[in-house]
Amino acid sequence: MEAHKVFGKEDGIFCPKWLNVSFSPISLFFGGEAACFPCMTADSKAETFTLWMKSLIMQGNGLTVFNENGQIVFRIDNYDEKSSREVSLMDLGGRLLFTLRRKSIWFVCDWEGFKEDGNVNNEERKPFFRVKKVLGFFSKKLSCDVKFYGDESPASLCYRFEGLWGKTTFRILDNRGGVVAEAKRKQSSIGVLLGEDVLSLVLVQTNLDHSLLMALVTVYLLIQHRI
Repeated sequence: MEAHKVFGKEDGIFCPKWLNVSFSPISLFFGGEAACFPCMTADSKAETFTLWMKSLIMQGNGLTVFNENGQIVFRIDNYDEKSSREVSLMDLGGRLLFTLRRKSIWFVCDWEGFKEDGNVNNEERKPFFRVKKVLGFFSKKLSCDVKFYGDESPASLCYRFEGLWGKTTFRILDNRGGVVAEAKRKQSSIGVLLGEDVLSLVLVQTNLDHSLLMALVTVYLLIQHRI
């Protein structure tokens, strides 16, 4: 995807062209310097985030999440590496929110999410959640179950992702089968469908922990080898 340079050459921070539309500017701060990003239009009845599967730093691998006002609220910067075994979800200021780690046992690959509380030396801490792929051989469907750590019984199921292998669109369901959120290709303000690396994530249930939700979405995109 093409991008516009925001700062000087030495900074290497970029803005995607689909952000350059005629909305009111806002201020974005990286390390004390400011850049101007336009606001995005919000969906009328649901809270919406825009997911760009790129890092703004040197257009590297990662994820940048915008809220309805066009402000960056979450980011992942993987630089030159893709599908890492460990990634860190941060807020705009670089504060660590979740650490996500891939755990492989034979041919089964699960992910664990650790909620950061500032205790960086705690090597024996337990994960906050675990994501397991629902095995379905010779199926194009991709389903992933999300459970809180410490209880592997069916009653501990929190969320389920439903999508297709190789496709970025997906739904998140709660343990009753209700839709929590849905991701689809983003359209511009004039109805043009953007690339597969730009998604709109619509929150049907709005009383959610956004950082936890983005951690789960990140795991799903890692499983799909998108970031």
